[in-house]
Amino acid sequence: MISLHLAGKQLLKSELSFSHDAKHVQIVDSIVKTKKGYRCVRCDNEDQQLFASFPCARCGRICTYCRKCVMMGRCSECNPLVIWTGPIPSTSFSSPLKWSGKLSPAQQLASDEVCQAIDRNDSLLVWAVCGAGKTEVLFAGINLALSRGKRVCIAAPRTDVVLELAPRLASVFPSVDMAALYGGSEDRGKLASLTVATTHQLLRYYRAFDVMIVDEVDAFPYSVDPMLSYAVERARKPTSSLIYLTATPNEQWQYEVKSGKRKAVTIPARYHRHPLPVPTFEWCGNWQKKWRHHRLPLCVVQWMYARLEQKKQAFVFVPHIDLLQQVVPYLQQFHPHIEGVHAEDPKRKEKVLTFRRGQIPILVTTTILERGVTVPNVDVAVLGAEQPIFTESALVQIAGRVGRSAQYPTGDIRFFHFGKTKAMLKAKRHIVRMNEEARKRGLIDE
Repeated sequence: MISLHLAGKQLLKSELSFSHDAKHVQIVDSIVKTKKGYRCVRCDNEDQQLFASFPCARCGRICTYCRKCVMMGRCSECNPLVIWTGPIPSTSFSSPLKWSGKLSPAQQLASDEVCQAIDRNDSLLVWAVCGAGKTEVLFAGINLALSRGKRVCIAAPRTDVVLELAPRLASVFPSVDMAALYGGSEDRGKLASLTVATTHQLLRYYRAFDVMIVDEVDAFPYSVDPMLSYAVERARKPTSSLIYLTATPNEQWQYEVKSGKRKAVTIPARYHRHPLPVPTFEWCGNWQKKWRHHRLPLCVVQWMYARLEQKKQAFVFVPHIDLLQQVVPYLQQFHPHIEGVHAEDPKRKEKVLTFRRGQIPILVTTTILERGVTVPNVDVAVLGAEQPIFTESALVQIAGRVGRSAQYPTGDIRFFHFGKTKAMLKAKRHIVRMNEEARKRGLIDE
């Protein structure tokens, strides 16, 4: 049945191996000409530098295509989009949530707001500190939506987050058909009642979801790429709810929340009622100059030695991949199992899993692991915290790796720097302010 393959989707003609000439199917040009030049209908790209022309074997002409979304299949002048415009089959579930956990008062308040937003097809921002239990806050809302036959999508900016979320959701909604979508996923093309996807994968969907939840809305690449917010809007139904989750909303959103222009609910404390660990700033001198002589600052080496002696795992964040690739072999002299991981690492998933199992004592990483990875008992160091890559948001998220578990609610967060930056100071103030709000609301125990 064609609706099984196309319902809720927009696919390129070249992706279909069957006739698409059917009721409820609309065929539109994927590349259209405008006054500015070209526009890609799938990703909304109008940057003329991101279009290219090539001699096309399909149409025998010089054909223009969009380079911005080419990783999802080539949108070209002779390769239109096939869009499903008809009804989307749905399944309702009777009490699908199987979870015996208990929410904290702050989580319960946020959960009730999420349920209201879903009930009213409204928008909501859930502003919750790192480790507040944002996923658990969604359970009741997802349960409500699924029991009414609604399709739910949780979109996240990175594959790591999808890989962490999908099994957790599958375990608490065991009877629900589910898809986890990311580059290379086996679920590609599946339309499920509950979908967890990277935001890029939403480029394949059209008016498919009744509930759209965007996790880590401040994270790269979603925060800097308008294509991804366009994909989110296009993938949700005209009448649907939109819920954003973040620990670090940008300044504009913070202003909108404070001025009442954006509906939001705040969770300023973790579920285990301990305050957020606050970072310590430690000056380490000109570490880049030292590293040119293949030496790290003594205070950084001593910090790592202390973790190895205590047998306590640690993340060490560095500003860029080149430095990581040089530093890891140097550190392996201290312990052979120290590893490094970055976005282009082919063994990225395996290394993160090995670290989670406790088999890697120190994992050196770029900002790729600033969020989405939870390890119960870790300390964290940032080498070169003054570097521009370490924004306020990134530093708050990095600090949020520590003290997440009720068994280990404390830990050391060290920002090694060659000079304090506004981002460092803002990040520390952000964490201190959340602790103050939590105290005022009686959400933490001293």
